[in-house]
Amino acid sequence: MSRENKTEEDGKENMAAWLVGIKTLRIQPYTLLPLGPHDAKIRIKAVGICGSDVHHFKHMRCANFVVKKPMVIGHECAGVVEEVGSQVKSLTVGDRVALEPGISCGRCNSCRVGCYNLCSEMKFFGSPPTNGSLATMVLHPANLCFKLPNNVSLEEGAMCEPLSVGVHACRRANIGPETKVLIVGAGPIGLVSMLAARAFGAPKIVMVDIDDCRLSFAKKLGADGTILVSTKIEDVQDEVIQIENAIGTRVDVSFDCVGMDKTKTMTTALSATRAGGKVCLVGLAQSQMNIPLTPAAAREVDVIGIFRYRNTWPLCIDFLRTGKIDVKPLITHRFSFSQQDVEKAFETTARGGNAIKVMFNL
Repeated sequence: MSRENKTEEDGKENMAAWLVGIKTLRIQPYTLLPLGPHDAKIRIKAVGICGSDVHHFKHMRCANFVVKKPMVIGHECAGVVEEVGSQVKSLTVGDRVALEPGISCGRCNSCRVGCYNLCSEMKFFGSPPTNGSLATMVLHPANLCFKLPNNVSLEEGAMCEPLSVGVHACRRANIGPETKVLIVGAGPIGLVSMLAARAFGAPKIVMVDIDDCRLSFAKKLGADGTILVSTKIEDVQDEVIQIENAIGTRVDVSFDCVGMDKTKTMTTALSATRAGGKVCLVGLAQSQMNIPLTPAAAREVDVIGIFRYRNTWPLCIDFLRTGKIDVKPLITHRFSFSQQDVEKAFETTARGGNAIKVMFNL
């Protein structure tokens, strides 16, 4: 299935937020392909703004993903089933669903061995050239639409996407009841990584950031310790001592959840992590950095990476259903789906400050 902008079979006007230039979004018609036999048509009700959306908005690119033509933005989403294809048995009209935004090819080696998030042919909402989900309606494969329990809201369903990043990171790093965790960066991804690590059983979690406001938020959300750090590389050793004092021992696993300026953050993570521990690189916006890799290798510190997620939605939904994770406090700002509000929402997210997760209610 393609998400290209073609004539919709029922002729009804569907609207979407199109990124047409740097810091330029316009709500314009977005027509969909005819419903395929394995597809579902979803009326979108909640969409969150992600850091990658902001990179696209500000620069028309995020890492190696470059916006070369107008593109519908957005990928953190949930909605209500409007129509299902002839072969769909798992969904019915009216079901409330959270959407996993990436469609893999299912044929390449990565897909065949179960690592479908690494598929080179991935079509991912709002990642060029694939149109996103900040729209009245979208088409999506039914097997990537996950039903929400009655006690999980559509906003929480949209939050399954960022939460999936934290869940995948915890799985990759084997977080458990004896894992002492350091999280570098108290932005949205750092915060969901903290919530996920706690749900996986981590008994002690310390977070560091250069923003005291973010650290205060992390403390309220449940961090065991928070440390305000600088951007100066020469402060790393003193800050590592503060981290060790806060956590009470050496760190088992460090998550670097910062997008840019990675030399300092990765140096901190590598230096703070114990011999035989792990550093998980979560924030991926910067492609090159200078880090002390050899000393870390001599201590057998494993450096692992993640790219998006795989097979996470059922667990995320279960965490939300059972209350093991509460993402509601992360939603700090809400906007409607109007031209004025779309502009305000992206400006609010781009400013940072006290905006953690900005959510659209459609």
